[in-house]
Amino acid sequence: MSDQAANYLTNPSDSTRYEILRNAFINAGRPEDFENVVELLNPPPDITSYAAPGSHKNLKVGIIGAGLAGLSAAFELRKIGAEITLYDAMEDRIGGRVYTYYFDQDRRYYGEFGPMRIPLSHGTTWHYINLLHLNTISITSPFPNNFIYVHNTRIRRDRDGDNITKYLYPLFNLTDYEKSLPWSELNAYAFDSALLSLTPDIRRELLQILPAYSPEYSFYLNNSIREILEMLGLSQDAINLIASTDSLTGGLLNTSYGEPLQELYSMDYLNTYRIAGGMINLPCAFYNSLISRDPGEYDIAPDLLGNVNINFGHNITGIYQNSSGSKVILRYNSTCKTNIYEEFDYVICAIPFSTLREIDIKPFFRNQKMQAIRELFYSDSFKAAFFCNRRFWEENTAYGRMNGGISFTDLPIQSIIYPSDHIQCTEPSSCSPLEPGVLVSSYNVNQDSIRVANQSESRKFSLVKRNVEEVHGLPEKFLDSIVKCNKMVDWNQQQWFRGAFAVDLPGQKINFAHTILEPEYNNRVFFAGEHTSVKHGWMQGSLYSGMLAANTLAMNLR
Repeated sequence: MSDQAANYLTNPSDSTRYEILRNAFINAGRPEDFENVVELLNPPPDITSYAAPGSHKNLKVGIIGAGLAGLSAAFELRKIGAEITLYDAMEDRIGGRVYTYYFDQDRRYYGEFGPMRIPLSHGTTWHYINLLHLNTISITSPFPNNFIYVHNTRIRRDRDGDNITKYLYPLFNLTDYEKSLPWSELNAYAFDSALLSLTPDIRRELLQILPAYSPEYSFYLNNSIREILEMLGLSQDAINLIASTDSLTGGLLNTSYGEPLQELYSMDYLNTYRIAGGMINLPCAFYNSLISRDPGEYDIAPDLLGNVNINFGHNITGIYQNSSGSKVILRYNSTCKTNIYEEFDYVICAIPFSTLREIDIKPFFRNQKMQAIRELFYSDSFKAAFFCNRRFWEENTAYGRMNGGISFTDLPIQSIIYPSDHIQCTEPSSCSPLEPGVLVSSYNVNQDSIRVANQSESRKFSLVKRNVEEVHGLPEKFLDSIVKCNKMVDWNQQQWFRGAFAVDLPGQKINFAHTILEPEYNNRVFFAGEHTSVKHGWMQGSLYSGMLAANTLAMNLR
């Protein structure tokens, strides 16, 4: 990607975001959801509502993980004067699963291997973006014309899905009723109808973690996407059509129907944005603030702020409660020492349960928490990024040029994401297709990620290239001279993550979500991370959970 274009819709104000969202909810026929979604996704109360600035100078807090959850927790706890130590197992980067990879020294061209989008409704994310003075750029193409390549058939994406109705319906053995529905109505029946069947008060539960949920909502939480689509009376071919044309949802048919329902509720794919220069700029901004003696982000005197020590290359191997139950002991290995112990008043655990699973915990947390640590499902995700010497997707080919957006396919790569930096160029000469560009050539989830990634590097690279050529109607080996270099990341094979993001299987939100948030060791150990939130896989979930964990800790000090 490159940030050359001058006329993007940039840095939307809160009032602009709210106006767009309000109109979207009106158009969707549920205007009453606007206030609820904004309320539930905006930041929780400031930590100084529970403890005065600088009031806990002697409080010693350990935070496990320097991803967005750990960083936001540290940022908040610093306000009350706490002495904070962050431990992160990675030596070479900060930010956890926020992972921007730069292909050039000037950092103009990069691929995102973690989060890529910021929805307008994710108020906590926007809170920190604005507070840390980061610039954002719209990635929503005004003229989406990407491909859907399904059943060896290539069509253009269009807003109403008329091309799906015309060209793809005949390739699937749909029932007469399914054939009678245009794609927009068939897709709405599969998802919107379930959302609208819930009252506005029950819909609020989609963005809440509660001890119990209404029977109406629980029904959707207890069944997979496939099971609900079957209960709606859709044929297997109709389900296959839905899974193929939205392959990222299709890759997760075995997960709870509640997952796509809550994303639809808060309009997570409406007018999304990115951080200029790369998403990594958010954790880097946190880092720069946390190590500063006089940071400008706080309206608090510097002498009242706590100190933050960030230890990279420090892998936590044990979490223990001392004999009196008044302290928490962390055991860790560093790059040069092993089995080091440090004692804290409080600890915030902000690493995925997939890696917490192997940490020695004595005594065990409560039984249901340990069950959640063992069972919570993490989807794999594989991403490949190609640094291309020219933007073949923007050239005037027989299929026309594409700027930004995403193509879906039933091939193993599942989806292709195009750079958005040329979307709103007013002068074509300043945005030439002859300029280099970074194509996210494969973004897949779950089973296809495992199958594509579990090969040699050369086989993976070749498979992705051939799939991209097929989707674009290019001759075999066309990309061999176009792709200068590549980067591929499989999150299952990242040793400090072992999964891309948490996603509930049927029943897991009901069984685990509230328990996951409950503190352990006499309210001495707290939990944060996207897996502890209602927004799995989004920066919103991590940031909100970090603030919430800090607030809960501060409330415990009263």
